[in-house]
Amino acid sequence: MVPLEHVIGLSAILFAIGILGVVVRRNLIVILMSIELMLNATNLAFVGFNRMWPVFGGEPSLDGQVFVLMVITVAAAEVAVGLGIVIALFRNRDSVDVEEASLLKW
Repeated sequence: MVPLEHVIGLSAILFAIGILGVVVRRNLIVILMSIELMLNATNLAFVGFNRMWPVFGGEPSLDGQVFVLMVITVAAAEVAVGLGIVIALFRNRDSVDVEEASLLKW
């Protein structure tokens, strides 16, 4: 069994890589992928911390998995809206650069 410290450490590293991708990159698609990486890092942390919860009445606690399902639902909505914005930006400006996003204003 993998120790909790390793799981949380991997989650923190993935989250840091996602933050770095959001801050450094200027391509909207790469930024969306970095946000997805951060959401998956939080999912890993939720599942890792879920192993720490005590077992009541012989049944394992599933709180972490419930939170993961909610995060996956939010991530799906974020991808749908985000890709719609990226497609609109690309159709109007022929680029997915973040600097072009401010030019979508009327």
